Amino acid sequence: MLNVYLSGEIHTDWREQITEGAKGLAVTFNSPVTDHAASDDCGVAILGSEDNKYWHDHKGAMVNAIRTRKGIADADVVVVRFGEKYKQWNAAFDAGYAAALGKSLIILQQPDHDHALKEVDAAALAVARDPAQVVEILRYVLDGSLPA
Repeated sequence: MLNVYLSGEIHTDWREQITEGAKGLAVTFNSPVTDHAASDDCGVAILGSEDNKYWHDHKGAMVNAIRTRKGIADADVVVVRFGEKYKQWNAAFDAGYAAALGKSLIILQQPDHDHALKEVDAAALAVARDPAQVVEILRYVLDGSLPA
C-alpha cells in the first residue's frame, strides 16, 4: 500500500481528480483539512478565542502544522499543488519539509510558475502539469505500467 499526502492549493478539485483516477490502485490518501474556514479557525475553536487576528491565525497555523507534519512523515509520496490564483506559502513549506525528510516529492504546477518555483522543483523527483500525470506516476510506481 502506497501512502500519498496531497498538499497545497485547496480551491480546485485536483485532489478529487487524483483520488478518482487512482481507484483500483493500492493507494491511501491523506491531506490537510480543505474546509478553509475550519482550517483557519481550528486553533481558536480548540484552544480559545483571540481578539488579535495575528494570534487567531497563529493558533490555527500551529494546530494545522501538527496534522501536516504527521501526514507528511507518514507518507511514502508527497504531492504538492501550487495553484494559479492564490499564493500557497504553506505549500512551499510542505515541499521543503517533505524533501528534508527524504520523501518522494511530486510538484503539481503550471508552466507559468516554473521560474518562481525553480528551487522547489529542484527538490522534487517529478514536476507534473495535471492530476492525470500524478496518477500515471503512482501507477508506474506501483506496477511499472506506462500510460496506454
